[in-house]
Amino acid sequence: MSVRLADVIAVLDAAYPPGLAQGWDSVGLVCGDPDDPVDAVTVAVDATAEVVASVAERGLLLAHHPLLLRGVDTVAASTPKGALIHHLIRRSAALFTAHTNADSANPGVSDALAEVLGLTVEGVLEPAAGGPQVDKWVIYVPPESAQAVRSAVFEAGAGHIGDYSQCSWSITGIGQFRPDDGATPTVGTVGTLEQVPEDRVEVVAPARLRGPVLAAMRAAHPYEEPAFDVLSPVPLPDGVGLGRIGSLPRPQPFADFVAFANSVLPQTTWGIRAAGDPDRPVARVAVCGGAGDSLLAAASAAGVDAYLTADLRHHPADEHRRAGGVALVDVAHWASEQPWCNQAAGLLRARFGAALPVAVSDIRTDPWNIDYRRIPDES
Repeated sequence: MSVRLADVIAVLDAAYPPGLAQGWDSVGLVCGDPDDPVDAVTVAVDATAEVVASVAERGLLLAHHPLLLRGVDTVAASTPKGALIHHLIRRSAALFTAHTNADSANPGVSDALAEVLGLTVEGVLEPAAGGPQVDKWVIYVPPESAQAVRSAVFEAGAGHIGDYSQCSWSITGIGQFRPDDGATPTVGTVGTLEQVPEDRVEVVAPARLRGPVLAAMRAAHPYEEPAFDVLSPVPLPDGVGLGRIGSLPRPQPFADFVAFANSVLPQTTWGIRAAGDPDRPVARVAVCGGAGDSLLAAASAAGVDAYLTADLRHHPADEHRRAGGVALVDVAHWASEQPWCNQAAGLLRARFGAALPVAVSDIRTDPWNIDYRRIPDES
């Protein structure tokens, strides 16, 4: 049995939307024809030579890290990365990448890491910016002209909420104004305070349509100086963004949490290193799969007891500790992201079942392979 590559891509794009990827990133299909069949999927963090060699004929390699990202101007078979592309093509195999879009997705890389650590996720460490910005328009208009104004702004693109169109809300109240010298009032006379019935009409519209909506509203409104407000609603949290904040089933000393993390994460030469009071109770933990020292300030502000991530550099970690920041746990980059492979595999298995065999690569692609630790001289 087999599945069209395009159908697999559709599932992956829905779970890990490409729009969540960072601007510098390269995600999606690297090689392969969307119309070709896929007989099996291999999921891995990195598309190394050993991993690529394990991909079946007419298979798909779903990798977290992009193979082609920086300074690529050739995929000649004589180059290390080009050789991998040629190997896949010769075997009618495909390569697909879900990188920073999988980092920010919900669930995504950090959710998988949190699950392995036994955390109950409560929030996002650094929420992503919401979707397209939407304005709320509040327009005050005489009741007899309200429908004309509604129709005009709807025609300009306002009034869409999900699968519904021409959405609005209104209520009638009393508007007050006094036309001063130079005014040409539609209602009332210059110098006289007026109180007249007016409808308050509310609609939403994409922020990018402010100009067209404003022009349409002014053209349809009977007043020479319409009263209106344009408001930008605060985006609501949607679980999307980098890192996660979660709680352990029960508090435990920091040293015990570090030992537990070491026991449940994949073993690497890098291992685990930590900085903090060994006896300090840990109940709430922030995590970020992959390089996470850019989120040190967010972790300190999150009200957590510890922050587990990868690739913590000396100076940022030192400054963080000097400022009294939360306890730190630094794990290998590959180890922090490998749990995502099981998440992605489960996603595809749930969708395609027996029609598409999915395997998580057991090849350790962490680049470090020699562990040398000096034994203290006890003489």
